[in-house]
Amino acid sequence: MDATPRLITVSHPRHAEGLVLVLHGGASRPDSPMVSPTQLSVLRMVPIARRIALAGRRRLAVYRLLNSVRGWDSRHTPVDDARWALRQLADRFPEPVPTGLVGHSLGGRAALLAGDEPAVRSVVALNPWVRTTDTVDLAGREVLVVHGSDDRIADPRESASMARRLSGSAHVSYVQVRGGKHAMLRRFHTFDTLAADFTVESLLHAGAVSRAGEVWDQV
Repeated sequence: MDATPRLITVSHPRHAEGLVLVLHGGASRPDSPMVSPTQLSVLRMVPIARRIALAGRRRLAVYRLLNSVRGWDSRHTPVDDARWALRQLADRFPEPVPTGLVGHSLGGRAALLAGDEPAVRSVVALNPWVRTTDTVDLAGREVLVVHGSDDRIADPRESASMARRLSGSAHVSYVQVRGGKHAMLRRFHTFDTLAADFTVESLLHAGAVSRAGEVWDQV
């Protein structure tokens, strides 16, 4: 049986003013290609999704996506699953609402590359595993890239380079977390808070979309 992606509801208020889709990471494994709800890369996004829902004060609908397969298969990538999820959610919300994508590692890469969907207003990429060949036009979006300085799996220099490329048309904030590692367990509160606060601000409190440009910070 073919693997299929799955949506998990975190918060579904009756009158949602915004929508958030949370994307997990996780490398491929030859002996275990299927995504498990209990794998660490999936579990790490649970508190982030809950924190966003709590910060949204019942104004944000929040969902987690379980990808169809682990890793990044060039024939069917997590970007395809993210776009599928956005279509599913569009059916659940007949009135369009501003949408945010929040992803970690390969999920961060997927969030950035799927961020050109028309409904998407904001993108948060946490320790994103990106490559110099990744291209996307995020004009008019609010983008936050957060990367731990001690990440040895996803190169912070690659995410910084992509942030600079995106800043030509999008409003991009790049934050380096001192001592942060790839799993976001060290200084987890910083990662979680940055993702939640940025998402709530960009979806619920923003007026006109910010100008293109970039903001660099270290915490």
